[in-house]
Amino acid sequence: MDMYNSTWIGTTLNVVSSNDPTLIGRSGQVIDETKNTLVLLEGDNSVTFGKAAITFTIDDSDVIIQGALVSQRPEDRTHRKYRKA
Repeated sequence: MDMYNSTWIGTTLNVVSSNDPTLIGRSGQVIDETKNTLVLLEGDNSVTFGKAAITFTIDDSDVIIQGALVSQRPEDRTHRKYRKA
């Protein structure tokens, strides 16, 4: 399954690196996505992360996604072709 082109709402997101060390290791269920942000549900709290500030994985996948490279609207991101490194 291609994690770049799938819908992320309802999946579990894990932050693996960030410029802000307090964000590393945080995880939660994605409840909303906009062009520049991801909203996670951590326990009973919703937390908004800027995509450009984090690198993350989805649902314990081995694919590491750089948030800065996926700063499109979700409906545009799911149809875009990404170059694989």
